[in-house]
Amino acid sequence: MALLMLPMSLMAQKFAHFNSSDIIPNMKEYTTAQDELKKMADQFDADLKLMQDELQKKSDEYQKEQANLLDNVRQRREQELQDLYQRMQQSYQDNQQALQKAQQEKLGAIQEKVMAAVKKLGEAGQYVYIVDISTGAIPFVSTTLSTDITDQLKKEVGIAQ
Repeated sequence: MALLMLPMSLMAQKFAHFNSSDIIPNMKEYTTAQDELKKMADQFDADLKLMQDELQKKSDEYQKEQANLLDNVRQRREQELQDLYQRMQQSYQDNQQALQKAQQEKLGAIQEKVMAAVKKLGEAGQYVYIVDISTGAIPFVSTTLSTDITDQLKKEVGIAQ
C-alpha cells in the first residue's frame, strides 16, 4: 500500500525554477549600482591619471637637471620619484580593493532582494524546491514538470513587464 502511495505523494510535490540572469540585469537597483560603480571607477581613474602626470612631470624635470645636480640632491630627487611611484601603485591597489568591495556590497544587496522574493513565492506557492537555472550548477531541470516563476519574481522585485 505504501509503495502505491509513494508515486502519488511525489506528484503532489511542486518544483519551480527561475532565471536570475533574466531578472537581475533588469532591476532598477542593478542599473543604479552599475552607474554608481562606474562613477567610482571613473573618479579613481582620474585620481590615478593626476598622479601619473605628476610623476611624469617630475621625472622629466629630473632628467633635464640630472647631470648638473649634486650627488645628495640627485639621490633625494630619485627617492622622491621612487616614493611617488610607490604611492601611485598603492593608490591603484587601494582603489581596486575599494571598487571590488563596493561591487560586492551592491550586488549582494540585489541578490538578497531576489532571494527574499524567491522565498516569499516559494512559501506562497508551497514549492519543495526552487532552482536558479542560470547558475549552471543544476545538471537538468525539467521545465515541463517544474513551474517557471521568473515572471512572478520580476513582478515581486519591481520589474515592470
